[in-house]
Amino acid sequence: MLHFKRSSLIDAPVEVVWRFHERQDILQILTPPWQPVQIVRREGGLDVGAITEFRIFLGPIPVQWVARHTECEQYQLFTDEQVKGPMQSWVHRHQFTTEGGKTRLTDAIAYSLPGGFLAEFVLGWWVNSRLDEMFRYRHEVTKRECEK
Repeated sequence: MLHFKRSSLIDAPVEVVWRFHERQDILQILTPPWQPVQIVRREGGLDVGAITEFRIFLGPIPVQWVARHTECEQYQLFTDEQVKGPMQSWVHRHQFTTEGGKTRLTDAIAYSLPGGFLAEFVLGWWVNSRLDEMFRYRHEVTKRECEK
């Protein structure tokens, strides 16, 4: 099992940051321009049972990814888990914590790659570096949009 985490302090109340994540177009807003993603469907907002289906591209190859929300505590956290996709397993927890009128946003991901230990040993650093780029972008966009 591999782990990734990014945390940022956003100068906005937790309700503002949470509502930003409830936007219907949130995936389009948070997707880096260098990482094309096609949203196929999004149902249920952030609530438990919500489904998001999208298509990512590994080079020219489209890959289907379906995630289901398994936890949701308003203004605190929501978690999505891969139901179908390129990973062996994927659990992404989005946490929102109040710190003196600001919001600490933390994205924590536990995942495993198909191919087991060898794949993780060979490719784990590369996947984590891609996640680092993507979540650095996502947190910058979130700060910019929520600190207005």
